Amino acid sequence: MKRYLPNAVTCLNLLCGCLALTHIFAGRLEIGAYFVAAAAAADFADGLLARALRVSSAIGKDLDSLADMVSFGMVPGAVFFELLMQGVGPDALPEWLPYLGFIVSIFSALRLAKFNNDTRQTTSFIGLPTPACTLVVASLPLILAHDQFGLAPVILHPGLLLGLIVLLSGLLVAELPLFALKFKTLRWADNRRRFLFLLLTAGLLLALKAAAVPLVVLLYVLLSVPKTAAR
Repeated sequence: MKRYLPNAVTCLNLLCGCLALTHIFAGRLEIGAYFVAAAAAADFADGLLARALRVSSAIGKDLDSLADMVSFGMVPGAVFFELLMQGVGPDALPEWLPYLGFIVSIFSALRLAKFNNDTRQTTSFIGLPTPACTLVVASLPLILAHDQFGLAPVILHPGLLLGLIVLLSGLLVAELPLFALKFKTLRWADNRRRFLFLLLTAGLLLALKAAAVPLVVLLYVLLSVPKTAAR
């Protein structure tokens, strides 16, 4: 039975992604964002569980990518679609503009297909992982819901949203080596970058809450730069 446990957690990721989509398209973006967080937790847990139980399979890998395509492929496109619908007035910009949000979904599919066939990505990533991309996008409704910094007019500006779509789509498929949060040991010497990232992430989240998420992903990219330069 133990070899099926990681797949069960992967299915939980998929379920959370489906539930996120239903809430997003119903206009309840904040609730959808919480389901995205649950999907990300399940996505992290299934790999952790598979390594702990020392089980793996080709089906498990494919199932993970299929689940990720929903939770971290369709979902960010849907969020961008809804935010552009809110930010675009009927007389201001073309009605088709919100559909450009699904460009992120297309590049997420490319990212996942590339990951499944790229032998270089066994212990690290090349390009921004789809969960990291989706967490940035899903944080926007949470920032809007609480808006402690008065960022609503900025976030809902079509120019910013379209800029984010282009930036995130490019990062998903960029030849940019990024470290993975996979701990083979708990020694500081082996995991300095990971421990530093986790400590700074905790501090940012405590101070800024949802507004910290884009900064956390930026921090993730920046901490990977020395490794990229070394190559």
